[in-house]
Amino acid sequence: VQLQASGGGPVQTGASLTLSCGVTGRADSRQDMAWFRQPPGMEREFVAHIKWASRNTAYADSVKGRFTISRDNANTMYLQMNGLKSEDTAVYYCAAGPYIITSQRRSISSYKYWGQGTQVTVSS
Repeated sequence: VQLQASGGGPVQTGASLTLSCGVTGRADSRQDMAWFRQPPGMEREFVAHIKWASRNTAYADSVKGRFTISRDNANTMYLQMNGLKSEDTAVYYCAAGPYIITSQRRSISSYKYWGQGTQVTVSS
């Protein structure tokens, strides 16, 4: 499985941005997909998860109501980000893995495949 993240860039506070993650490889190796982010000088953290087959989603409290994770009918996952704040500044990574139990879907170690990251910088 290979992941290619794109769509990051510099934006102003309150703006919107959509990240994309192109996925190639075996479908059974990417049943669960997610976005994580790593703010400057901080640990990588969970942002959002989507179950590829059912499209069920879950979000970190810090982005709930502002971010939307989705996927198309082909091989791309998205992260629509609205109302961006300075604290959303980070490198955003997409990740994929074979079946992951619900309780582990927010854990970095649960994901086997990672994209290269795309930088999002939010400034006032």
